Amino acid sequence: MADELLSVDEARERVLAEVASPLSAEGVPLAAARGRVLAADAVSPEDVPGFDNSAMDGFAVRSADTAAGRLRVAGESRAGAPAARGLETGEAIRVSTGAVMPAGADAVLRIEEVAERDGGIEFDTAVEAGRDVRGRGDDIRAGDTVLRAGAALGAAELGVLASIGTAEATCARRARVATLFTGDELLAPGEPMVPGGVRNSNAYTVPALAAGAGAEVVLRERVADSLEATRDALGLALAAGDVVVVCGGVSVGPHDHVKAATAELAVAERFWGVALRPGRPTWFGVHEGGPGQRGALVFGLPGNPVSAFVTFVLFVRPALRALAGAPSEGERTSATLTAPVPRLPARDQMVRCRLELGEAGWRATPTGPQGSHVLTSMLGADALALVEAGPEPAPAGSAVRVELLRAAGWA
Repeated sequence: MADELLSVDEARERVLAEVASPLSAEGVPLAAARGRVLAADAVSPEDVPGFDNSAMDGFAVRSADTAAGRLRVAGESRAGAPAARGLETGEAIRVSTGAVMPAGADAVLRIEEVAERDGGIEFDTAVEAGRDVRGRGDDIRAGDTVLRAGAALGAAELGVLASIGTAEATCARRARVATLFTGDELLAPGEPMVPGGVRNSNAYTVPALAAGAGAEVVLRERVADSLEATRDALGLALAAGDVVVVCGGVSVGPHDHVKAATAELAVAERFWGVALRPGRPTWFGVHEGGPGQRGALVFGLPGNPVSAFVTFVLFVRPALRALAGAPSEGERTSATLTAPVPRLPARDQMVRCRLELGEAGWRATPTGPQGSHVLTSMLGADALALVEAGPEPAPAGSAVRVELLRAAGWA
């Protein structure tokens, strides 16, 4: 495997090359669409706002009449209850914020600027046309494209869709993810500890990462260390998922059965091994699928908890984004290291770090010990910093590429 190790970018490119198109589209009620991805452009059928309205509580007036200093109050326009008639010369109509501007009115006198006496208002403020009036279509015009296909739907996007009357968003179907966790030593959190037992933390971090990337987790199974058990579990996963994620069992030990099981089940290997720490023994393949069916993407991630976390973010998350029709490159930026980081001579490292904004941009501070078994190194981490291979430590102040752990617009 040493001669065949891919760079992080090469491995990601091979993954994304297998996503020929997004998953099929479906209608999703707007209240359930947070974190989903639009499969079609959203075009407004109407103006927003749909009418001229007041930006303040006060009185709708003709600006030309405000030099008089007194106007007769001729009615009221409330939000949801427009005035019964238009405005005539010498009149004002009481108006609430957001209420329809009466016909003939072109400005608003604010309520704090007037005194009410004997059925009228008195004031000493002359106003210009358009003052405190929100015009029809100020925000959105009918026919405007407000969101493009591929947009992840967060709070702002959902609000905009609601504002144009969208009750159901056209979204890519959520990818179905089947997760397997191999190892006789694995114990669920509630099980009694036994000699040699290890808590199955991956069974919680990996499905959470999948859900956070917009996927639906359809299977979560612990698998014994045998070829038969691995093959049977993998067969179930291939039948259930668009994406299969197996944690553990992908290395070269006598109890690592994932590669043999995938070969028996017609999963074609695309790569095995990435020049990366943590995550070197990462495996990726594609299931043939049935006639006319999309083959499942199969990821074999290392069993060490940090390795599984990091390789999911680097390789599985971009695939899930691409299947949803979202930009697949993830969320990347650049930063400078605040402390020196030892380099490896032949492998890049993904260093868990916290980000803070300094005068010259983002500053990346490692979270502490970076061993692949130290899951607490993920606590408080904002990003993974790519420290390239080399003979000397990367000094403080070095520029690094960072991959954000919390992508904008996703759950």
